[in-house]
Amino acid sequence: MPANPGNRFLLKGLNSSAEILVDRWGVPHIYASSADDAFFAQGFNAARDRLWQIDLWRRRGLGLLSEVFGAAYLDRDRAARLFLYRGDMHGEWLAYGSDTKRVTTRFIEGVNEYVRLARKDRSYLPVEFRELGYLPAVWSPEDVARIRSHGLFYNLSQEVARARVLRDYGREVEDLRRQREPAHELRVPDGLDLSLIPDDVLHVYELATTPPVLAGTAADTGDAVTGKPPEGSNNWVLAAGRTGTGRPMLANDPHRALSVPSLRYLAHLVAPDFNVIGGGEPALPGISIGHNGRIAFGLTIFAIDQEDLYVYRTDPADPREYWYQDRWEPMRIVEEAVPVRDGQPVAVELRFTRHGPVIYEDPERHTAFAARVAWLEPGMAPYLGSMDYMRAGDWDQFLAAMNRWGAPPENQVYADASGTIGWKTGGLTPIRPNWDGLLPVPGDGRYEWAGFYDMDQLPGSVNPPAAWLATANEMNLPPGFPPDQTITFDWYAPYRRHRIEEVLGNDRPLSLADSVALQNDYVSIPARRIVQRLDGLNPDSPKAADALRLLRGWDGNLSADSAAAALFEVWYRRHLRPALLRQALERLAPPGKVSAALQAVLPVEDLLTDARVDLSLLEQPGTRLGPDPASVISGVMLSSLADAVGDLEQLLGPDKSQWSWGRLHVSRLTHPASALVSAPLREKMTVGPVPRGGSGDTVGNTAYTPNFVQSAGSTFRIVIDVGNWDGSLAMNSPGQSGDPDSSHYADLFGSWASGEAFPLLYTRERVEDAVERRIILEPPWTCSRSSSSPGTAA
Repeated sequence: MPANPGNRFLLKGLNSSAEILVDRWGVPHIYASSADDAFFAQGFNAARDRLWQIDLWRRRGLGLLSEVFGAAYLDRDRAARLFLYRGDMHGEWLAYGSDTKRVTTRFIEGVNEYVRLARKDRSYLPVEFRELGYLPAVWSPEDVARIRSHGLFYNLSQEVARARVLRDYGREVEDLRRQREPAHELRVPDGLDLSLIPDDVLHVYELATTPPVLAGTAADTGDAVTGKPPEGSNNWVLAAGRTGTGRPMLANDPHRALSVPSLRYLAHLVAPDFNVIGGGEPALPGISIGHNGRIAFGLTIFAIDQEDLYVYRTDPADPREYWYQDRWEPMRIVEEAVPVRDGQPVAVELRFTRHGPVIYEDPERHTAFAARVAWLEPGMAPYLGSMDYMRAGDWDQFLAAMNRWGAPPENQVYADASGTIGWKTGGLTPIRPNWDGLLPVPGDGRYEWAGFYDMDQLPGSVNPPAAWLATANEMNLPPGFPPDQTITFDWYAPYRRHRIEEVLGNDRPLSLADSVALQNDYVSIPARRIVQRLDGLNPDSPKAADALRLLRGWDGNLSADSAAAALFEVWYRRHLRPALLRQALERLAPPGKVSAALQAVLPVEDLLTDARVDLSLLEQPGTRLGPDPASVISGVMLSSLADAVGDLEQLLGPDKSQWSWGRLHVSRLTHPASALVSAPLREKMTVGPVPRGGSGDTVGNTAYTPNFVQSAGSTFRIVIDVGNWDGSLAMNSPGQSGDPDSSHYADLFGSWASGEAFPLLYTRERVEDAVERRIILEPPWTCSRSSSSPGTAA
């Protein structure tokens, strides 16, 4: 941004004057005289704060990275193009709601006005473009709807991981890898040859669905892709009788990969027919989490299985044909040219079967593999469906909007000023009439989706007797849910939900501050249960004795200043868990293959640690640990504790009084362009480190990589005081702006790490009291009062 940014802009496409009041926390409050102008201004403002981020979002999704970063990104561009929506756009727009096309068009027109301004006056051009030597692109409204690969997807990766373990080690080893809920017998589909599935069958899929590694001229082969961070969320809603205010309260903290700029962006849109505030993604119009002065809404993932891997036999004479229903069927071929920086466009061939994009081919074994994904159906652009529910006025209107929701699959919680609270799930759910979706299937016509379940068949609740509702991605199908109506068997572990229930389940009235504290709660239910197993153990070494003294009586709170927390996390993740699984695998895996089986069950890069299996082995081992499991468990716990103490002494030093979890576990944010820019700019772009508490098992989710750096969590948090809207609280780390020179680039990072929140102001009076900057947007016809031209700053 320029040193003295303009506060008045003349913009082609604006019908009447609009205002953007930026408050002291960087939240833009947009006031317009029509809905059209409100969304136009939202797009302009999103580009004002986040232009490089949303330009990269578009390039990644459309397969245009090579155009500005070079030929190293051709494989990733080809992969992205395989997963673009390629259907009829008329039906696509209608699938969301009556005016989604119009709204998106106006939003993109606003984005493009800022793009034109920045291309014309380079002082408005974000520093990343200037450093990397290219200009932002002009958008089309269809870009927003066609891009699908930025969403949250389930369960292709689990299908393949499951197939590989079954192929190499069998069912009992797979049961040690991941627990299925509800309990379900694992059956290999008829006709599926597991030996045909290559280890890297999902390489192209992962290139399409994971962020790129921007690393100069080094080839972006995807080798750095080691699995996605856990992507969950928490939300809860309390009826008026359960709060200290006597009004309903709604809280939401979605968990995604940590990034700078932040994934989400807070905004406030005011027009004659709506007044909505909250968070969304900066490249999308509207608000997906927040309130509109009548209702409040917040979401978490409801892990619908929306993906299947199909395995085909291909024609030895022509590998572009596959066997389907007793005949050879040709693949659909699409040829495209990918523009390449400093080079000629490169032709790429995209292949599709009737089920979806072909992601792997093996000519020698005459096989091909395609992904069928519900998120390539009409109306499935991630979060674009929020356009309808963000303007709903009551529970019935909200339900009607949720009946059109497609992706990602969600648990929505709801509250309104009349006192109604509710929970509704939504998402396109395939009907698999003759299989369960747990494994890949032959693509010969025997395994076909039979449409999708009606949204009314998905669970929900309104005004429950308990007077509160909560979700945390756990298996939350209600008792009596039809067992043949498969949603998924790959749910997240339930421990965040268990801790939320502990806090909300007592009858004490809760304040907004209590909800903020719960969003930052670091009590680990698995830690508490595992430490209980230490009772009665007698140390067999000085190091084990030291560990027992530190852990016995500890309450499982993984606070940043806790020495016990540091020891527990190092012990559990790096020592106890692998040692326990190795004991079980020695009874199952073939001789000489135990280490390989352990890597398959617990890969080093697996960030989605699932404590359900570990707790089952500790608390209900059965015969899995041999005829004397108690002795095995005692031995494993004591030896692994001693090893953990030695490990922690190497990491933090021998003085245990200096140990703390936050010395190891930190949050440090690296800008995606860091490797490509100058050292001074790289330093300015980097945020942190700061000490962190918690883990992936705590409500305050701080999942981390093997080097203890936080990889995912809730950078965006909101607590809504329903009815007293100015009383609501929010957080968006590290800051609202994507400009490293802005005061709002990382101004919220420290308060986020400390578990704080700021006021999410709603009424004009309260907003005016906190205004830091006032931006005036005016249509071109006002240029008669100014020497400025349309599309310029006045």
